[in-house]
Amino acid sequence: MKHQHSHDHDHDHDHGHEHHGHHHGLGHHHHHMPDPNSNGRAFALAIGVNTLFVAIEFIYGFIAHSTALMADAGHNLSDVLGLLLAWGAAVLTRSKPHGRYTYGLRGSTILAALANAVLLLVACGAIAWEAVQRFAEPAPVAGSTVSIIAAIGVAINGFSAWLFMKGAKDDLNVRGAYLHMAADAALSLGVVVSGLVIMSTGWTWIDPAVSLVIVVVIVAGTWSLLRESVQLSMAAVPPSVDAVKVKGFLAKWPGVSEVHDLHIWAMSTTETALTAHVVMPGGYPGDAVLDDIVEHLREDFGIHHCTLQVEEGTTHHHCALRVHAH
Repeated sequence: MKHQHSHDHDHDHDHGHEHHGHHHGLGHHHHHMPDPNSNGRAFALAIGVNTLFVAIEFIYGFIAHSTALMADAGHNLSDVLGLLLAWGAAVLTRSKPHGRYTYGLRGSTILAALANAVLLLVACGAIAWEAVQRFAEPAPVAGSTVSIIAAIGVAINGFSAWLFMKGAKDDLNVRGAYLHMAADAALSLGVVVSGLVIMSTGWTWIDPAVSLVIVVVIVAGTWSLLRESVQLSMAAVPPSVDAVKVKGFLAKWPGVSEVHDLHIWAMSTTETALTAHVVMPGGYPGDAVLDDIVEHLREDFGIHHCTLQVEEGTTHHHCALRVHAH
């Protein structure tokens, strides 16, 4: 597979720096880049408070023999990681290229998403294993401790959700954080209830049962994150972009007879890049026309970094990746 280094007008219209258009955030499509200041403060505060609480909750889960508390701590941890990722994506989107990293450090958001997913699945496995063993030999669960700590969790998650409420209206990345925090509050409430039930009935099996429910919730959420981050790291077309429509749009452009070598990939969890060879028998149409195409690609498809290679179709080009004609 040799790379076809074309020495014609490789127009890199780097207009992506205005950052409006549809940003693709893993699973969340958000339209405006987060305002780094107001949302940044919300992120920093929520991350700080939640990280501290995860540690406390896990320790008390250990002391109170409660796998449900540990699982809830795991779920809160999943959100802290998600918050860090969303915040990191917002910050790294502004990272400047330097040295060998011609895209800046944007791609690290994809690696972080992948690491995030793997870490959570491993944590879930450990909690589930512990819970299953508890069914076999129940431990005396301190229901009162469980309820009190989980109630603090409800308060903290509620507070975090409130921090993101303002930004959630116009930024889907922040809305994802907001919904996560709200879901966390609901799960912690479930743990509060299980603690109360254990206090009044002495049924300790409720604790591992609740922890397994929480594990299922985390795995369900993490699976799509894992699948998508693996796809993005393989340079797959991001879910927010319809490659067939993009190709159709380019092919229908006046003066274009054919489009080939079309590649669309994620530069980060929020930004998309495209390269394509566009055959225009009438010759190079001028910068203004290309600017126009780039503008359309950004507005309609949320693709921020486009490189278009214009060819007149006088020689027989074929896709450098295509070994045999389809």
